[in-house]
Amino acid sequence: MVLGAGPASPVSGCPEVAELEANLPCTCKVHFPDPNKLHCFQLTVTPDEGYYQGGKFQFETEVPDAYNMVPPKVKCLTRIWHPNITETGEICLSLLREHSIDGTGWAPTRTLKDVVWGLNSLFTDLLNFDDPLNIEAAEHHLRDKEDFRNKVEDYIKRYAR
Repeated sequence: MVLGAGPASPVSGCPEVAELEANLPCTCKVHFPDPNKLHCFQLTVTPDEGYYQGGKFQFETEVPDAYNMVPPKVKCLTRIWHPNITETGEICLSLLREHSIDGTGWAPTRTLKDVVWGLNSLFTDLLNFDDPLNIEAAEHHLRDKEDFRNKVEDYIKRYAR
């Protein structure tokens, strides 16, 4: 089931998921592998600008029972060369942190829509080489931007089509 796919959408009984459906960035699609489990969904981000343009990146999102006191658990399923996402799928995005020193971490007022927009922004304005999770990728960019771009493009060809 894909959000925005018409009247059979699984969101009818869940206002937050309905809000998410109505407010997706044009570069994102949400898919519910099991329409009976609205707490588990996949997000596909297809950046239309920057280093990652042309790639399709899959994220798996699981909303825990303690939501919205705790953030959803998100993992990148697509292998990627990115300073804020490890090759094994861990993600550095402050709003996914339960506790963050800069005050931009998770708060009960945040929503799934914020998570989707934040993940989407990791490919544009939140792409952060100064506070990396994948230090090797950030240092690669610092050393040789052209070679970094080439490696990103190689990863897109191999893993993100």
